[in-house]
Amino acid sequence: MLKIFGAPSRYIQGAGALDTLGQYAALFGRRAALVIDSYVYGVLGPRIEAICTGHQVTLVPLVVEGDLTPDVIAQLRAQGAPAGVDMVIAVGGGKSLDAGKAVAKSSHCHLITVPTVASNDAPTSKNYVLYDAHHNLLAVEHMLFNPTIVLVDTAVIATAPAHFFRAGLGDAVSKKFEAEQCQRNGGKNMYDGAPPLTAQFIADGCLRTLLADGADAVAAAGSGQPTPAFERVVEAMILMSGLGFESGGLSIAHALTRGLPKINGVAASAHGLQVALGLLVQLDLEQRADGMLADLKQWYAQVGLPTTLRELGATGTPSDAELALAADLSLKARHAANFDRALDTGALAAALRRHA
Repeated sequence: MLKIFGAPSRYIQGAGALDTLGQYAALFGRRAALVIDSYVYGVLGPRIEAICTGHQVTLVPLVVEGDLTPDVIAQLRAQGAPAGVDMVIAVGGGKSLDAGKAVAKSSHCHLITVPTVASNDAPTSKNYVLYDAHHNLLAVEHMLFNPTIVLVDTAVIATAPAHFFRAGLGDAVSKKFEAEQCQRNGGKNMYDGAPPLTAQFIADGCLRTLLADGADAVAAAGSGQPTPAFERVVEAMILMSGLGFESGGLSIAHALTRGLPKINGVAASAHGLQVALGLLVQLDLEQRADGMLADLKQWYAQVGLPTTLRELGATGTPSDAELALAADLSLKARHAANFDRALDTGALAAALRRHA
């Protein structure tokens, strides 16, 4: 199997980075679809329009709300097609960025992602998630290539509430351990290739940065004032985490996000918080003797991540049937095969029970 590494063409980060959007957009043409939700459009829309107009780039706003479904994608495509756009600029959280990816894929054009929160590594990834009308996960789709430019304004991200930042920590902290399992067990990464060493080194650096600076960074979240620790952790959560998972591969921690929402009360919890708990379950199943599970639980307490299903939002003690269903759905995820041994529903449900 060939090794494959993928990444965005450019990653730009720092306070005030948004002010460079116009000059980068102008590299690709004069007309851009702006995929954005109504709240972010109300807050940043006029500023973004002024920045782009200053570089002779006209915006065609495509406002998205709620889950990204096939019907929503069809509506966005129908709105954007007559405009003849040269590029897509996606601004906001994960759902707006995913919608931008879907539009860019159908339009066969460049994508610029501009995250306004650091709740996951969606800004750097080519993946996007589709849901059905009942809010159930339908499919994970892929652009042919990663976003061309990722523009991360840390002054904007630092204004977002801290709970978004905690979710980002949870999503990122698993990547070292998932990449290890994928590489060790001959799994494929998101490019259907073997994970290169580079991806593991990046995932290792991501974990080191989170453990060293995560507590200081989360203290700055919501303040509007990015600190050096905040800058380092944002880079780890968006860039290192994204490269680590796409080129390094995933395992049990992410597979569990397929099943955890079936446990009463958990579906409302953020993706990153589900991954954080999933990592503890994965390390439990690994039967590690290096003390990492205990160390991570201590770090979770410092940064405010859940260590039990109850802390994740489960209402009461989950039933055996709930845990069995969650385990069964999780084991059907492609990533579940990237593990040291074949797991059955009983073993995974028992591990979930130990973290109830």
